[in-house]
This record gives sequence, C-alpha cells and structure tokens, in this order.
Amino acid sequence: MKKFIFLLLLHLFINYSANSQKQGNYWCFGDSAGINFNNAIPLSIVTSLDTRGSCVSIADSSGQLLFYANTRATIPGNTALIWNKSHQLMQNGDSIVGEGWYSELLITPVPDSSSLYYLFSIGITGSSQFGFYYSIIDMSLNNGLGAITQKNIQLQSFPTVDCIMAIKHGNGRDWWIIFRKNDYNIGGSNNDFYEYLITSLGASNFQIVSSGTPNPTGINRLCISSDGTKIASVNSASLVEVYDFDRCTGNIYNPKTIEPQATSFPYIEFWECAFSPDGNRLYVTTNDSTCVLLQYNLLDTNPALTKDTIWLTTFPLGAMGAVRRAPDNKVYVSSAYYNGFTWNYPYPDSMYNMYNMNLSVINQPDSLGAACDFQPYSFYLGGKRTYWGLPNNPDYDLGPLTGSICDTLTTGITPQPQTVVVATLQTTYIHAWQKLFVNAQQVKGKNALLLLYDIQGKVVYRSRNGMSSGAGGYYTQDVDVNTLSNGLYIVTLVTDKEVLSAKFVKN
Repeated sequence: MKKFIFLLLLHLFINYSANSQKQGNYWCFGDSAGINFNNAIPLSIVTSLDTRGSCVSIADSSGQLLFYANTRATIPGNTALIWNKSHQLMQNGDSIVGEGWYSELLITPVPDSSSLYYLFSIGITGSSQFGFYYSIIDMSLNNGLGAITQKNIQLQSFPTVDCIMAIKHGNGRDWWIIFRKNDYNIGGSNNDFYEYLITSLGASNFQIVSSGTPNPTGINRLCISSDGTKIASVNSASLVEVYDFDRCTGNIYNPKTIEPQATSFPYIEFWECAFSPDGNRLYVTTNDSTCVLLQYNLLDTNPALTKDTIWLTTFPLGAMGAVRRAPDNKVYVSSAYYNGFTWNYPYPDSMYNMYNMNLSVINQPDSLGAACDFQPYSFYLGGKRTYWGLPNNPDYDLGPLTGSICDTLTTGITPQPQTVVVATLQTTYIHAWQKLFVNAQQVKGKNALLLLYDIQGKVVYRSRNGMSSGAGGYYTQDVDVNTLSNGLYIVTLVTDKEVLSAKFVKN
C-alpha cells in the first residue's frame, strides 16, 4: 500500500511539473511583433522578425525565452533564420532551409537533454530545397545564447505540403513529427501522413499513415487538440476534416469529414484551424474574397450543421490568417492588411493601421456562438505589425497519457539497450544557394580539417577549425561551392583521432 501511495504521489508530481512548465509562453511573429504570456495580462514585446508566415519560438521551463526562428521570403533564394534570446542572429543561425511560406518550421527539445533542441524544416516549392530537414541547437554554448551545431540534415527529399506539426508521444517525453508529401505539382493527391518518432536517440520509427480524404493542394493546415488525441485538417480546396490520434502508436484514424472537398471551382480557401481548450469547438478561418471566422460544435452528431459565422470581413483590408490557441487558453486571430493596390509584404513604412497592429481575440473559446466573446482587433502589438502567420509552436508541456500502455513516466523509464557510438558524416547540397552543408556527430578529437577532392583527387577546398565544445562531438560547416564545376566530389573530415568521408554531386 505504501508503495502504491508513493507511486501515485510521484505520478501527481510529474504531472504537476509537466503542466506547470511554460515553454510555449513566448510568441514571436510578423514584423518585429511578439507576446509574453508569463503574466496574467499578456504583454507585447519587440522581436527581430520580419516574416509574413512561418515562425516558431521556445522558452525554458520557467518561461524565459530561449530562441526563435522564422522564414524570410525577401532574402534572395529564401531562407530561415534563428535568433537568440538577445534578439541577435544565433551563431551559425543563417541559411536554414525555409521558403517564406506559413507552416514550414518546428522546434522540439531533444528528449532527455537539458541543452539540445531540434529545428525541423520542410521544402515546399523550391526544387533544390525539397524535403524534410533538421538542425540542432546547443544552448550550452556562447554563455547560454546557443549555437547551431548541425545544419540542414536531410531526411526526405520529396516536395512537401505547407504543414508540419509535433505531438508529444504518450510517454510525455518523446515527440511525433508529422508532415505531408506534395503531389500537387504532378497532378496527384494522397491521404498520406509522414511521421517520425523523436527520441533521445534521434529520429526513428519512420512510418506512413494513410487516413481520410486525399489532399490535392499545397496548402494544408493541421491543428491538434489540447489533450493530443484529435487532429483537424483544413485545405484550400474546401476540406475540413477531424481525425483521432493515438499518441502511443502515431496512428491517425477515424476520419470525420465536416466540410467535403470540392471537386471543381470555386473552392473555399480554408486557411487555418484551432481547437478550443476543451476540444469541443473547432475554429476555422478562410482567406478569400470574403474572409470568415467559423465555429463548429464537435459535440454535435453532424458538426457541419452547427457552422456559425463568428466574424466576416471583405477582402481587401484585414485578410484573415492564422488562428491559434494560446497559453492563456484564449484563441488569437491574425490579419494581414492589404489596400488592394500595393502588395503588402513587406509592408511599406507608412502602412500602420488597426488591421495590422492588432490581433483579434476569442476570449471564451469553449462557449458556443456569440458567447465565445470574439473581439476584433483588440490585442495591441505595441506598435508592431502582424501578417498571416502566428507561431507554429506545439504543446511543449503536454504530459504523459495517463494509464496508457506507453505511459512510461509513471512506471519508470525502460533503459535503452547499449549501442556502439559511431561517428557519422552527412552532406546536404542546395543548388539554389550553391552551398554544401557538412555535418558530423560523435566525432572524436578537438581539431578538424575539412577537405573536398574532385574526381581526379585534387583538393579544391580546405578549411581548418575546431569541433563544437558542446555535447555530441558535433562538427558543422557551410561551404560555398559556386566556383566548383558540376560533378562528383569527395568530402573528407580529418581530426586528430579519425577520418570520415562522404560524397556529394554538384549539378
């Protein structure tokens, strides 16, 4: 009995600790905008961002900002950037895969690490960036300001849909990363969800889960309920669909179509979605000639019949964008102002108004209809401006799925079998940037010499620098290969203790 009480108290303590964390309490988005949710009344902050869409951020367990990232479509070739808590570009934080769309980035902690984080990114339309990538940030470096120790490691090379999301595994420690393949450019569609399980050993358990209506578009948004058991999907071809999600296996199943996908024009361009905190309401925005905020009652046997227009605006003016459930359990809506003449990204210096200097807020999102208390343009951003996007932050503080077969945090973590640590060398070549990204991990030694050989064995590039001082024996280097001829090259990394080699083809 005493043992049972001890385990119960331990379980309650773990759940309380997980639920009291504040890793999602900073939002960084738009044109220098941000929100600090650590206080009872959220506060506007100033950031270094300039993005119309994709953005992510993470804080530590006490709610102090660690770093954030965004894509910036105005940079030649398009790229993503990573910023530290001092709002300066993080060391090695440039040239991250990202094309300036709306849902391309994602941050998760590395499980069982106090200092390492993943930044995942996807390539949607730029053929040289197609695929699924990750970079690693080590926050133990640079006196807590962090540095990127691995950059643009490619796990998949196909074009993706503009959507990526993360959900805590049922053990409350690991992560499911979910994204979709884009067959739109070849006239196809599919109902496949691509998943990786992120553990302390890295990305593993790759699987493809097929469920629901095939998606024929490049614009598909996913959102997750607060308990992690429901996923909603909306796209630009009129589809609104809800699925059940198994946090133990990653299975996406039992699809329920709320709004059917259109088979011909005109389409309703559904833009984004968000669940209410209790998971019983679904909010959806449209971004079309008429921009609408809709509410569906998911408790109804036919949610489509409960569709309620909470707000309607006419395009141009405040074109409706992202809708997000926030740490304060309110739902925020972003708008991008357009005057109908001057393209609004980036905004002209003179273009400041109520539409782009405020977020709209649903104050009681669990309530039906007008009782949800939607207040348009009611959260002032301190003089900064917003566009269509809001942070694509997962629920960092979601706890274990209590009582499930994978609730390992209540029964003790099963020890991982011992593995032989082997150094690896990986290369990623991005044609549009004429850059080669060289990454190695678990490398022995302190000093490193990077050599590139052409097919005749001639050294065409050399660089000598030190290894990362953080954990993991990391090495990373960006190489400008613009002056090299097309063809096969051998990449060799020489340290004072070992030699690693890989190939890459410039085309």
